[in-house]
Amino acid sequence: MMLNVALFASMISILAQITIPLPLIPITGQTLAIGLAVTILGSTYGSYAVILYCLMGAIGLPVFTNFHSGLTALTGPTGGFIIGFIPCAIITGIILEKTAFRITNAFIANIIGMIITLIFGTIWLKYFANLSWTSALSSGFYPFIIVGLLKAYLAAVIGITVRNRLIRAKLLPFPAKRAS
Repeated sequence: MMLNVALFASMISILAQITIPLPLIPITGQTLAIGLAVTILGSTYGSYAVILYCLMGAIGLPVFTNFHSGLTALTGPTGGFIIGFIPCAIITGIILEKTAFRITNAFIANIIGMIITLIFGTIWLKYFANLSWTSALSSGFYPFIIVGLLKAYLAAVIGITVRNRLIRAKLLPFPAKRAS
């Protein structure tokens, strides 16, 4: 499983480089990768992958968006989003484990995870950049809702499909009854 954790941390790093620039915070592929990691691996190992990704960036590996890294990336205007990835992964995974690994549940869990990330990031952005709540929400929350819903849907459909196939191939050590 540790190999899977490392592979998904790497996938998050790669998809973080897919960006659509916006004035303060870009739209990136890393949140899709986080949704996939948790939907496929579950709460514990999906969270480990996200934590490993954050640690890799914190120690200086250029894994964050636009190949940024280091503690300055974690303490800069996007730091709240990066930190929010961890509770996002934990809660998304817990929701899936408490309900069932089905596409509908995964979609709802990934939407909740997206909201958690956006809340962390928006609050951080508001205080870091000394913005009003209106400006912080306009820069760090509202622009990401529609694309976040799309990413939640993709993470659910792709994630559950891949998870089921990996379980059937005995490449994930989870019982088949947990995946539907």
